[in-house]
Amino acid sequence: MMKNLCVLFLGLFVCVSCSNAPDPLYLLIGTYTSGSSNGIYVYRFDEETGTIEYVSETGAVNPSYLAVSTDGRYVYSVGESSGNSAVAYAFSFDKKDGKLSLLNVQQTNGSAPCYISVDHTGRFVVTANYSGGSVSVLPLSADGSLQSVAKVFEFEGSGPDESRQTGAHLHSVVFAPDMQYLFAADLGTDQLHKFRIGDSPPFMTIGAPQAYKVEPGSGPRHLTFHPNGRFAYLINELSGKITVFNYSDGQLEPVQYIASDRSEGIGNKGSADIHVSPDGKFLYASNRANANNIAIFSINAANGILTYVDSHPTGRHPRNFVITPNGKYLLVASMNSNLIQIFEIDKNTGLFIEGSSKQITDIDRPVCLKFTR
Repeated sequence: MMKNLCVLFLGLFVCVSCSNAPDPLYLLIGTYTSGSSNGIYVYRFDEETGTIEYVSETGAVNPSYLAVSTDGRYVYSVGESSGNSAVAYAFSFDKKDGKLSLLNVQQTNGSAPCYISVDHTGRFVVTANYSGGSVSVLPLSADGSLQSVAKVFEFEGSGPDESRQTGAHLHSVVFAPDMQYLFAADLGTDQLHKFRIGDSPPFMTIGAPQAYKVEPGSGPRHLTFHPNGRFAYLINELSGKITVFNYSDGQLEPVQYIASDRSEGIGNKGSADIHVSPDGKFLYASNRANANNIAIFSINAANGILTYVDSHPTGRHPRNFVITPNGKYLLVASMNSNLIQIFEIDKNTGLFIEGSSKQITDIDRPVCLKFTR
C-alpha cells in the first residue's frame, strides 16, 4: 500500500512540475526575400543555454519588420515593397506547434513599409512607410486579421543630406510606455512626429507639439524607451549618434547627444537599431557601414545619461537585434553576412562574454528578430 502511495505521489509531483514549466520562447526572424529566403522563420530558443532549434517557416514577400500582439496569438509583418505590393500581413501563431498561419494581407497605401507596431489592446497596427513618407493606420478585426487602411498621415520636408534627405522618410513607429502616445521617426526631415492615441478609428490624431526636431542631418531611425518609462533613446542613422530624452506625459526633452558609430571619417555611418537591457542598466546600438558592431553604453539610473563602454564586432550590416527576456543573451541579424549571432551578456559589465557566440548561418538576408512565448 505504501509503495502505491509513493508512486501516486511521484506521479502527481511530475504532473505539477510539468504544469508549472514555462511556455517555450520562440524567435521569429523576418527577412528580405530577393535571394533564397522564403519569408518568416520560427525557432525555439532556450534563454538559459542559448541553444536554438528550427521549428517552421512561412512564405511572405520582404517581411523586413515584425510585431507580436500582447497575448502572443498574432504576428504582423510589413511587406517592404512599392506600389500595390506595399502591404501588411496578419498571421495567427500556434504557440504549441510554433507555426504561423496567414490570416490576410492589406495594402498600406504607402510605399516601402519598413516598420510595424501593434496597439497593446489589439485594436490596430501602424506602419512606417519609408519611401511613401507616411504613417498608415490599419484597424484589426476580432480574429486578429487586418482591416483596410483607416488613415494615412503624410509628411513633407527635407534635410541637409542631399542624397538621403530630399523628402520625408518614415523609419519607425513606436508606442510610448503609457500607450497614450506614438512617435514616428522621420529620417528625411530630422523629426520625431507625435500622435495622441484615441478610442475609436482611426485611433490616432496629431499631437501637441506636432513634432520634435533633432540635430540637422541626424537621420532619426529607431526609438526605444527605458523600462522605467522616464527616458527615451533615439538612434540616428546618418550621424551615428544617440539622442537621449527625458520623457513625461507625452513630452520629450533632449538632454544628450553621444556617438554610437565611432568609425573614423565623416559620412558612411549607418546606425540601425537600439535597445535597453531588461534590467535598465545598459543600452546597445547596432552600427553598419564601416563599423559593423554593437556599441555598448552604461545608463545613469538617476538621469538616463549614457556613458560609452565599448563596442563588439559583428557580421556585415547588423540591423535589428533583440535581447532575451531574462537579459542573458543578445541576438543580432547581420544581413550581408547571412548570419545571426548569439552573444552572452555579462550582466555586471554589459559586455559580451568572449567565446560565447553561437550562430545561425542558413538563413538568407535576415533583418528582424522578435521573441514571443
